[in-house]
Amino acid sequence: MVKDKDEHIAHRRKDGKEQTLIDHLSKVGDIAGKLSDKLDIRNAGKLLGLLHDFGKYSNSFQQYIGSATGKINPNDEDFVDFDGLKGKIDHSSAGAQWIWEYCKGLNGPAQLVGQILALCIASHHSGLIDCLKLDGEDGFLKRMAKQDVKTHKNECLQNAPKSYIEKLESLANRQLLKNVYAQLQKLACNGEKQLPETIQFFNLGLWTRMLFSCLIDADRINSADFECPENSQYRSNGHIDWSVPVDRLELAIQEFEGDKPIDGLRRDISDCCKKRAEDAQGIYTLTVPTGGGKTYASIRYALNHAQKHQLDRIIYIIPFTSIIEQNAQAIREVLECSEDEFPWVLEQHSNLEPEQQNWHSKLVSENWDAPIVMTTMVQFLEVLFSGGTRGARKMHQLANSVLIFDEIQTLPINCTHLFCNALNFLTESCRTTAVLCTATQPLLDRLNSPEKGQLTIPAKNELASDIPKLFEDLQRAKVIPDFKPGGWSSDEIAELSLSEFNAFGSCLIIVNTKAWARTLYQALESKVEHDAIFQLSTSLCPAHRKVIFTQVRFRLDKGLPVLCISTQLIEAGVDVDFASVIRFLAGLDSIAQAAGRCNRNGLREMATVHVINPDHESIDLLADIKVGRDKARRVLEENFDDLLAPDAIKRYFEYYFFDRSKEMVYPIKDKRLRLDDSLLNLLADNQKNVGKNNNPHLLKQSFMTAGKVFKAIDSPTQAVIVPYGKEGKELIANLCGVAIDFDVKKYRQLLKQAQKYSVNVFPNVWKKLQAENAVHEIQPGEAIYFLDEKYYSDEFGLSDKPSELMGFNYC
Repeated sequence: MVKDKDEHIAHRRKDGKEQTLIDHLSKVGDIAGKLSDKLDIRNAGKLLGLLHDFGKYSNSFQQYIGSATGKINPNDEDFVDFDGLKGKIDHSSAGAQWIWEYCKGLNGPAQLVGQILALCIASHHSGLIDCLKLDGEDGFLKRMAKQDVKTHKNECLQNAPKSYIEKLESLANRQLLKNVYAQLQKLACNGEKQLPETIQFFNLGLWTRMLFSCLIDADRINSADFECPENSQYRSNGHIDWSVPVDRLELAIQEFEGDKPIDGLRRDISDCCKKRAEDAQGIYTLTVPTGGGKTYASIRYALNHAQKHQLDRIIYIIPFTSIIEQNAQAIREVLECSEDEFPWVLEQHSNLEPEQQNWHSKLVSENWDAPIVMTTMVQFLEVLFSGGTRGARKMHQLANSVLIFDEIQTLPINCTHLFCNALNFLTESCRTTAVLCTATQPLLDRLNSPEKGQLTIPAKNELASDIPKLFEDLQRAKVIPDFKPGGWSSDEIAELSLSEFNAFGSCLIIVNTKAWARTLYQALESKVEHDAIFQLSTSLCPAHRKVIFTQVRFRLDKGLPVLCISTQLIEAGVDVDFASVIRFLAGLDSIAQAAGRCNRNGLREMATVHVINPDHESIDLLADIKVGRDKARRVLEENFDDLLAPDAIKRYFEYYFFDRSKEMVYPIKDKRLRLDDSLLNLLADNQKNVGKNNNPHLLKQSFMTAGKVFKAIDSPTQAVIVPYGKEGKELIANLCGVAIDFDVKKYRQLLKQAQKYSVNVFPNVWKKLQAENAVHEIQPGEAIYFLDEKYYSDEFGLSDKPSELMGFNYC
């Protein structure tokens, strides 16, 4: 018999406090409904929330949770081996089966809607499952056909309160299906133009993931807030008074009145952005030479645009973690006040939290619930395409937002079509505005294979005015190709560096590899006073790099001598001003970024960027650098008057994109999976899958496979906390202590601190560190590691050999 009173529990805290299942389902439904309103389908989100844990009404689950939390005494006959049953009681299929059974007998559109709803419910712990498996089997229909003895759907229908079942039945009606399908139909067109089938299916997949995100975040929020009730007071209420940061920024701009010619040009660019913020939503470009003030100009646009269109947040996407702190701090200093109830700016760029989430990491995971989020392109792409639930949880925050992409030319080449399709989807279907900022605008709206997806950017959507004149007015350094037939030796490069350093007082040498940075540092360190020479690479943790950047900026500002050898991490967005720059030959976009560190503030009439070719270089595995180098050399030989002018940059990207067009679909060759395909196909119409024509009305995506492959072929790095300085050592000790007796709030605080003391390690180096027994888990099973202090040095940071042996094998 169907019950009226609900005594079933969803969660039980350590203090014995219980959350009833109906309370959890109702509150998740309310939150998911509110989040799904971004897609204009509030009731669909509400239904998902009510159904997601429907399977917990089973007797098996109630016995399990009661035994696991101490509610059921070990001597009781209902007590079960909860350790052995952990993760084995299916509570996500019952709700999915319920909605699918309602929809499957209806027409094709209703079946598609039913599949999307059921898919979100069935996947809410695993991440979106494969609709089609690699062998052609229909993974979705197989899940829906799972035996009742395992899903307990019928038992749940008997155990659930009558009022709950009536609520489900009132929500799951044909009008809801019709409303959802009306939204899906919009995904097939761009205006009045019908999209290619591949892009239509890709959009359907993104829309499904967006709805899935709403459910995941709602579930995690309510679960976390029950476990820690104090969390709820820090949640956003959804209303942002953008006038506060707008007014603060305008005041800061008024106070920041420089008198140099370049200051006037920067003001003009910023004023233009503010004016254009009144325009309609869409995709915009901001093409400004390096040093033109893009950071403040773009944030000024974003704040005013968010205020104009009543948007929820601004997400600032930066290519490298190395410059997030600098940009975030600069924005905080202008926008935040000590009297604010909550910070305006959230930094989110560490991959320390493991993807295989356990209860600990679920509680401390971020969901981008802040007005302004500073993150990286890697994190942004993870939100869109990674497997599991951690990245997907944040996706709904991309809707009703302004996305600012700093240095868009650094977009990974294999993600080009994925990115373009996703950005078109967000701006056309999710009330999102995007701004692509760079001095070297890539041709993302003019790709070789537009049928696979390219951006739609009207010519009028360039925020800067008269770009050729702007580049001419802002030119402060001349690029001089200085090639030698056999290439420059290390001694010759050191001699050139010393000559420039002695002549001008400061010189920056930018190399393509860490090995060259180390070689030149060692060749020059005895010829320059110790306080004047610096080395930078991503083997140094952010806290370490910050110390070096601070020292470099201080010395430059004071007119003290500085000789700095760095990998390309110093190029994008780092605010330094050297009198001379030497750049190893690389892509023209990289050379332009290097030029932006030379005479940045126009203190000299004109400066020089020497572009040189080293006599040897191990970059065969660095395709971006190698291909960019070759295409840049081709452009350099064409005798453009200004190698950094827009026409030269356009020519470079024509060559570069043509050469790499086949890589833009994220090609996959995985012998273990017997897979020779692309991520674009797996996330769209799955053209190569033998089962693609079996059910024409249903989704064909292999979501879970794509998520796993995305990480596998993106050469994912492993974060490790390093013992840099006293603070780094204390942090590791404190994390190990908290892990023994877990404290959620302290653990969250320590993990945020750990972002500054982490180094991302590539798989080949990680294996060497493991072989050396140089990395250790904070706590077994947490997948959060720290580094033995012998493998970190003040000069070069992390190494795969103890510091005293580093000269023999530097990583």
